Amino acid sequence: MDVPGLISMALFYGAVLCVGLYAGRKSMDSSDSGLLLADRRLPLFLGVFTMTATWVGGGYINGTAEAVYDSGLGLFWCQAPWGYALSLIVGGLFFAKPMRRAGYTTLLDPFEERYGKRGAAGLFVPALMGEIFWSAAILAALGMTFSTLLGIDVRVSILISAAVAVGYTMVGGLWSVVWTDLIQLICILGGLVLVIPFAAEHSGGVQVAVSSYLERQAARDPFPGFALWRWLDIGLMLIMGGIPWQVYFQRVLACRDERASVRLSVIAGVGCALMAIPAVLIGMIGATADWSAAGVQPPEVASMVLPEVIHYLTPALVATIALGAVAAAVMSSIDSSILSASTMFAWNVYRPLLRPGATHREVRRVTRVAVVLIGAAAAVLALTVQSVYVLWYLCAELVYVVLFPQLTLVLFFPRAHRWAAFVGVVVGVLLRLGGGEQSLGLDAWIPYPMDGDFPFRTVAMLANLGTTWCLSLLWTKSDTGKRVS
Repeated sequence: MDVPGLISMALFYGAVLCVGLYAGRKSMDSSDSGLLLADRRLPLFLGVFTMTATWVGGGYINGTAEAVYDSGLGLFWCQAPWGYALSLIVGGLFFAKPMRRAGYTTLLDPFEERYGKRGAAGLFVPALMGEIFWSAAILAALGMTFSTLLGIDVRVSILISAAVAVGYTMVGGLWSVVWTDLIQLICILGGLVLVIPFAAEHSGGVQVAVSSYLERQAARDPFPGFALWRWLDIGLMLIMGGIPWQVYFQRVLACRDERASVRLSVIAGVGCALMAIPAVLIGMIGATADWSAAGVQPPEVASMVLPEVIHYLTPALVATIALGAVAAAVMSSIDSSILSASTMFAWNVYRPLLRPGATHREVRRVTRVAVVLIGAAAAVLALTVQSVYVLWYLCAELVYVVLFPQLTLVLFFPRAHRWAAFVGVVVGVLLRLGGGEQSLGLDAWIPYPMDGDFPFRTVAMLANLGTTWCLSLLWTKSDTGKRVS
């Protein structure tokens, strides 16, 4: 067990908790807008930091290093950095302004306005699943990292990390999250940048590692067979499917005005792409390093390249600091996801359906209770389910196929109808399920061409969009523009 590492992690978690609780004092006695949206007074610089930190989470940096390290994928298949960056930019240019102009509180508000309370509550399910599975996935990743670097039990690290994130998020809401994100982003960048020169010594230096890696990749075909279509399918899912998340719109809607919401998204998108550079370099170093000189074998599992580079290829002090960067990346995503799911439940399920006359104080109280319950659910899932990453990936697909086309319609197509939307969602989900899912043992039952490289995710999304649009045009004109109950 690494005692100095444990002490440093205890100090880091204590500092984050104190900052979160201190920043959350603004939300203690304020309205529900203060807890959920920072009173719509989120400064641009804080907004950029919290948006970037939320996207550059543990899964982002681990996944980027993994994709670059994996000899079967390589740099060209590392789609997360540019996919998520473009997601923020596209969201800012097309979706942020109409959402902020309307003064919505959550992602589900436009659905409630167009499809009614029950329609919005139904769409809460895929949004909730995405947030919980994402939180569980990065908690599980953190547990494995702590186990590798510190020698402590995976379950202990998961429970402590979840408890700290839930603690300050429950008390301070968005104000706590944004200020802790500022600290966490600085830790992420500083810790990963510190790793690079030390780890690169095992590859002959950073420049040698990059050039050697690129030479190896030049000899490989990045698109074997029809893989180009699969590459485009996943890329579009990352870009468009990364928009309809409450964790994104919570920051957009907390901005002072429309212009700030657009600037926030675009700048954070650029920051998200830049923050991938250290993880990309670590993946290259892992692929070109002389691991035998360090007395160990190369990582057998590509997903472990980041923690093993930190653990085996850097001095102990550097590894301890870098571990703080990994922990910061995880915390910056967990708190945001938990708060986002809790906000949607309190605002779009509890308030309109369960307690229509709920006071502001009651909404705040329910949000805090939901933070605890959803955080606990994510921790339990991380402890018990072996394929959390697979479940999160499938939820990301569900968001892309179900929520993205519906969000586009309710914002830009005034005649969108709830029953047409229901049919469209069913068509989209059936087409996606028809492609099967090997990780869950589900065989394909629709004979898509190109041996699995057919872009059925995007086809399912477009089918949802087209079906809803066409049926809405055919629906009774008297329903157009009416608020449904």
